[in-house]
Amino acid sequence: MLCFSSSVRLTSSLRRYISVQRLPNSCPLLQQRRHSSTAVNKSTASYSYVIVGAGSAGCVLANRLSENTSDSVLLLEAGPKDKQLGSTRLSWKIHMPAALTYNLCDDKYNWFYHTLPQAHMDGRVMYWPRGRVWGGSSSLNAMVYIRGHAEDYNRWQSEGAEGWDYHHCLPYFRKAQTHELGADRYRGGDGPLHVTRGKTSHPLHHAFIEVAQQAGYPFTDDMNGFQQEGVGWMDMTIHRGKRWSTASAYLRPALSRPNLRTEVRCMVTRILFDGTRARGVEYQQDGQMKKVFADKEVILSGGAINSPQLLLLSGVGNADELRKHDIPVIQHLPGVGCNLQDHLEIYVQHRCTQPITLYKAQKPFHMVKIGLEWLLRFTGYGATAHLESGGFIRSRPGVPHPDIQFHFLPSQVIDHGRVKSKIEAFQVHVGPMRSTSVGWLKLKSRDPFAHPIIQPNYLSTDTDMLEFRQCIKHTREIFTQKAFDPFRGPEVQPGPAVQSDAEIDAFVRQKADSAYHPSCTCKMGSASDSRAVVDPALRVYGLQGLRVVDASVMPSMLSGNLNAPTIMIAEKAADAIKGIPSLHDPGVPVYRPMSLETQR
Repeated sequence: MLCFSSSVRLTSSLRRYISVQRLPNSCPLLQQRRHSSTAVNKSTASYSYVIVGAGSAGCVLANRLSENTSDSVLLLEAGPKDKQLGSTRLSWKIHMPAALTYNLCDDKYNWFYHTLPQAHMDGRVMYWPRGRVWGGSSSLNAMVYIRGHAEDYNRWQSEGAEGWDYHHCLPYFRKAQTHELGADRYRGGDGPLHVTRGKTSHPLHHAFIEVAQQAGYPFTDDMNGFQQEGVGWMDMTIHRGKRWSTASAYLRPALSRPNLRTEVRCMVTRILFDGTRARGVEYQQDGQMKKVFADKEVILSGGAINSPQLLLLSGVGNADELRKHDIPVIQHLPGVGCNLQDHLEIYVQHRCTQPITLYKAQKPFHMVKIGLEWLLRFTGYGATAHLESGGFIRSRPGVPHPDIQFHFLPSQVIDHGRVKSKIEAFQVHVGPMRSTSVGWLKLKSRDPFAHPIIQPNYLSTDTDMLEFRQCIKHTREIFTQKAFDPFRGPEVQPGPAVQSDAEIDAFVRQKADSAYHPSCTCKMGSASDSRAVVDPALRVYGLQGLRVVDASVMPSMLSGNLNAPTIMIAEKAADAIKGIPSLHDPGVPVYRPMSLETQR
């Protein structure tokens, strides 16, 4: 999602001139080129907006900003399109929901990042897949649609993100969404993003929801609505049996607009500045270095790794770090790449005593049957990611809103799906939602093709270890309830030998993995916050004509998956960029526990 291309073509003499001159905005030659037409064509040297990254946020922005026919938009993507020969069927590894692990396990559509060895996780190097294709990580993820808790956004407001409280964010969740259950105070009814519930009605999903209630947790009919706390059916970005990424929801419907142009397989190497004003970007495509200019703004939507990396490569970041790489300093912003936060999760697994898990479905013969049904009708086991139930609970008394999340799966996952299951088993993915460990990323070199150094500092606080112990203990308690009696075999993981706090801690260090939710590396905050990178309008501090719009701008981690909030951020940012006052829905009721003296 960081790298990108332009179809702009300049005359050879003008190209040579621009390559050696930094033209001021008032330059008549450049002004003539820039403003000759709002329709995109091969003679246009610039666009109103240049968006770097066709991912979860970039596709939203490309759609919304090109709604204004007087503005031209160029969308640049490092990876390829999400279809082959014009067909989404031929790109079944992306569009078949059940095929999601294919792209998590190779680098065709995936940045394939890795962290530094983690000191508090037995020196393990952690794998971080991130989308590098139209749709970005919304073309790779598990399609779970979770917004987070209302208090997450109210906390953002208190952290300096003025105008990002829940009442200002909820209208943009609704604007983005069409929920199959219909619109209400919380759900949208006419947005581009289709959201549905699971269709398999698998008995293990029903059993999970029942055992959690037997353990004392409430049922919630909409964990994205009035009450997040409890267990229930997950919302998913699946529509008519296909993954509904932001490329499907936002980009493809806008491709016929004459003022929108897209380019793929190109790598943005730096932002072009005239003093402190962003004027365009430089990128590599097909082995050639090219430039494109923006009349109004350059917008970075590369995600929590690529956006800060591009800022640093362009001279925006901690001045001391930039000088180590001989990068000229454009703007000293020490917060770029700092404040890195992610969700860790772990799998609690049991053998299943009945042959009803997805184990058989992973055998070659059954995979062919499932694939053919999906290719012909977009139905069956290929039409879901199977994470159809889950929930949110509080880890201990005194916690005001849920800080533990469950995703239940009627199957066993080993090593990100890179190792096939060998038994009939089921599992729950469980992890703390607001970990206190904070990391950073830095440049490895000034080479834009070199992955940055990623240091999440996982499990570096006592609080994080305590919360993971609670995750294991609460999950085990839930799994012992009566509704699982017909299905529950021996515990596979952690296993009966893991009982004491020390044993649980050792298991977590050995087996916890990223939930693929990096964020917060270009923190939004007030001007008085020395670590803030962007203001509440997502403009980069100290610079003009440059915004960041993606998960990197989150001030702090949300209580849930990040794709839906990233889409919301882009919807809200689009209004800000167009000068439209923010939507606002005051007084929306939100569930609060009757007492915080008990954990449930």
